[in-house]
Amino acid sequence: MMRSVSKGLAGLVVSIGLLASASALALGLDPAFPEPALGPGKAKGVVVWSHGRSITTEDSKSPTPAYLQELREDGWDVMRFNRLSRGDTLTDSTRRLVDYTASLKKRGYKQVVLAGQSFGAFLSLMAADASPQVDAVVATAPAAYGSFDEFYDSWRLNATKLYPLIEQVQRARVMVFYFHGDNFDPGGRGDRSREILTERGLGFTVVDQPAYLTTHWAASSGLFLRRFGDCIRDFANEEDLKGEMVCAPRWGTMPSADLKLPPDMFEPRAPRAALSAVTTSGSGALPQGGKASVGFRDVWYGFYPNGREVLLGIEATQGDQLTAVYSIGPSIDSKHDAIWSRRKGRITDDGFVFQEPGKSTLQFRPRQDGGLSAVWISADGKTSMTGALKPIDPGVLIDQHAEASPPITTAAAHGDSQESKH
Repeated sequence: MMRSVSKGLAGLVVSIGLLASASALALGLDPAFPEPALGPGKAKGVVVWSHGRSITTEDSKSPTPAYLQELREDGWDVMRFNRLSRGDTLTDSTRRLVDYTASLKKRGYKQVVLAGQSFGAFLSLMAADASPQVDAVVATAPAAYGSFDEFYDSWRLNATKLYPLIEQVQRARVMVFYFHGDNFDPGGRGDRSREILTERGLGFTVVDQPAYLTTHWAASSGLFLRRFGDCIRDFANEEDLKGEMVCAPRWGTMPSADLKLPPDMFEPRAPRAALSAVTTSGSGALPQGGKASVGFRDVWYGFYPNGREVLLGIEATQGDQLTAVYSIGPSIDSKHDAIWSRRKGRITDDGFVFQEPGKSTLQFRPRQDGGLSAVWISADGKTSMTGALKPIDPGVLIDQHAEASPPITTAAAHGDSQESKH
């Protein structure tokens, strides 16, 4: 991901997201997605997203963050406010954004929601200060005064200049996200923002240090879409919101119905035999007299940064050899379906390794909390992903199947042939 190297009021840069937007060659107000806009008469409203700012790159060409597709699919038109880095100042760009807001309202859009990342988040809040026509703001990692490492002298202004903006918003609902490990965040902004917005009596949401999402660019990830896309959509639709709307994302806490598993695992099975020896000593030997059973012995669940769920279920062990089911959920762009495969691997001194010709390599290492650190490496070795999995009760999967009994497609039931490609 890219970093900002701007000076003075120079802002920040939005990282490369997972969904590519339409080519942003023009400057001004441009479509965020290639699909035709619904127009003022049919759309719920319009969302205008403002990118960050960098000296070394032109962020007008940066991809649109993945979470905005949730609003597009919900019936909103989505636009981008594209600016060249040269001349992109807080004052001038805010004035243009206010003018665009007035023009969109004049065209007949019922609601105008300003969304922005970093420098763009500052612009969105400043426009909401300047214009009563802004209905809502979604600000992710707001910052316009540099990072701790590069601009220590001005870095704290990312907080002290932010609070007056929130205090002066005319009427817009305000949703703001602050992320752990953000080198542009002086800290403490979540609590102070919540105090200010509570006193103002505006509708608001403050998401401070959400689990699993880190760094300044977290809002560009597929994981952010999975965890907060629904809440952002609901916030935009809540025109009469008063007080605080709390986001409590459930995605990622337990396997969703999108995950596919082999149908035979739901057959009656013997009592579970835990692989305690594996996670403590690295030995894969079954307890004395142990027998392989139908179903999972141990299960770990988590997700990758691209927003795909992942589940590893150990089925049987013999010596240092083991068999497991590896399941990954659908991609956020719906191009890749949920799929599972049975994998053969071995137990090493520090975890599990699954390495077979023509398939992706899977590496899992135990963590102190009982979970696993996961590394996925493509079959050609050119790409990789890392994730963290936590242990879950295999019985939960049986219960979910009994309640939902989702259909298993042909592709999902024969997952081994496609898993290595995704």
